[in-house]
Amino acid sequence: MSATSNRRALVIGASRGLGLVLADELARRGWQVIATTRRESSELQANADAWNGRLEIESLEMTSPVELSALRERLEGRRLDLLFVNAAIDRGNLPIDEVPTDMFTEVMITNVLSPLRAVEALRGLVAPGGTVAVMSSDQGSISRNTEDGYELYKASKAALNQLMRSYTTRNADDGHTKLLIDPGHNRTRLGGFDAPLAPRESIPAVVDVLEAQAGAPGLQFLDRHGETVPW
Repeated sequence: MSATSNRRALVIGASRGLGLVLADELARRGWQVIATTRRESSELQANADAWNGRLEIESLEMTSPVELSALRERLEGRRLDLLFVNAAIDRGNLPIDEVPTDMFTEVMITNVLSPLRAVEALRGLVAPGGTVAVMSSDQGSISRNTEDGYELYKASKAALNQLMRSYTTRNADDGHTKLLIDPGHNRTRLGGFDAPLAPRESIPAVVDVLEAQAGAPGLQFLDRHGETVPW
């Protein structure tokens, strides 16, 4: 990566939860951060105001190819050391035979197709030696799927991991570090408010991993401690 004061990150999906804390933590460490949100976020705006130019906000509906293309045009000429895509929804704990088709489609578009579209649309902004990272989950680990529940969410994260593997195979020589990150079970709207981790506890460890892995070849699926998550 480039010198500390010049490092630039784009965080997709930073209006709340893990993405909000991730953008703030990067700014705290001296990164220049561009953070996207679908709709106005008072928390994100407050962070941007506090960092006095180190954190800027862009509007993006990630499921819209048109908006992705427009964001790419607005950021033309700005090189990134880190592109981090953070987006996921969960529509409840239903067995797969009870999942309505429109719910299945919504989750797969949001959790799988749209993150990879974002990576494809914005990868050209990532500098040589930069990092492309996507927020995953150990719920996407097939070998760890030994307890019932949340079948659609698990399937979406496994599909996300598989498409990142395909993306890496297709772009093996682009010089980018590629990471799938499992941040642990956090107290967010998605993770539930009885989860064991707070984002303010887990995200600094995630950023440690991002910084430590800069320049590493290939694709890795890592947890917040930098340990490999089994596929």
